[in-house]
Amino acid sequence: MTKNKSFEIGGQTIAPGTRKTVDIPVSVLSDHTPISMSVHVVNGKTPGPAMFVSGGIHGDEVIGVEIIRRVLASPSLRSLKGTLLAVPIVNAFGLINHSRYLPDRRDLNRCFPGSDSGSLAGRLANRFLSDVVARADFGIDLHSAAIHRTNYPQVRISPGDDEMLHLAEIFGAPVIMKSDLREGSLRQAAYRLGKPVLLFEGGEGLRFDEFAIRAGVAGVLRVMNHKGMISKRGVAKPKGAPQFCASSKWVRAPMGGLLRVYKSDGSFVRKGDLLAAVSDPFGEQEMEVLAPFSGIIVGRAVMPIVNEGDALFHIGRVKSMVEAEGAVEDLEHQLGDDPMFDEDEII
Repeated sequence: MTKNKSFEIGGQTIAPGTRKTVDIPVSVLSDHTPISMSVHVVNGKTPGPAMFVSGGIHGDEVIGVEIIRRVLASPSLRSLKGTLLAVPIVNAFGLINHSRYLPDRRDLNRCFPGSDSGSLAGRLANRFLSDVVARADFGIDLHSAAIHRTNYPQVRISPGDDEMLHLAEIFGAPVIMKSDLREGSLRQAAYRLGKPVLLFEGGEGLRFDEFAIRAGVAGVLRVMNHKGMISKRGVAKPKGAPQFCASSKWVRAPMGGLLRVYKSDGSFVRKGDLLAAVSDPFGEQEMEVLAPFSGIIVGRAVMPIVNEGDALFHIGRVKSMVEAEGAVEDLEHQLGDDPMFDEDEII
């Protein structure tokens, strides 16, 4: 049996068959408190791909931290082939402050590839890209919706990328969304390095969502199994086909006031269905919010107080409503019933 090589990162050496958390210095706060980016390296005994999985690029999106914690606790990693680079908290500054942004008010996911002599955000982006992303063959980046919104579990891929579409289907989230590469994003910078990245979205900012967490954990392990990094034991294939949404649209508040929601994320709606109602605080005026077309709600607002024009419901178009409803229902039942997620296993 061929033995894997030692993996070096941040001045540390991780021998085959071992795992270690490595703290990579990033900056020092104004009170002289050092801030680092912690990378947990699991280096398998035998050769295989190098994969990174990251969370917390936006500091208020905490769901990725929990997904990675559960992945690292999975027994499947005991026989890992290759190397896993897990970074549960990329943006420690934002996490500490419960903020999406860094102290310089920049969005880290608009600052890639960054620079080692640039702004705080640029330096962090550069360090993550050069020390982690460039060292891997591919990766999975975990996100939730922004604060006061929630996303139904979904994977986002670039249009026309058949290889990533196949990997997204392996991941098995209920929904696959077409999403263009954005300037300054991690996905764009990694693409230019030849490192494909799946983007997972699920749940709400500053909140844990058990269904979205389960979808994320299952998806990461499925991709690792597909890539030959872990065995298929305990890694179930998706029982339904993820639904591909080639386009989507936000439905916005027709007036400001109090929002009463009648449809949740993951719900299938027909054109003209009543999604919500917005009333003024005195009950003198009320306007209904109707579905402009048929599809699935892939995201929605959770705040009951809205201003006119606020985004309320994100609806994705699907090819067949009947087929989509059945497939998504199968996936939801699988995540709810999978013995992998028994309470005793959530440690």
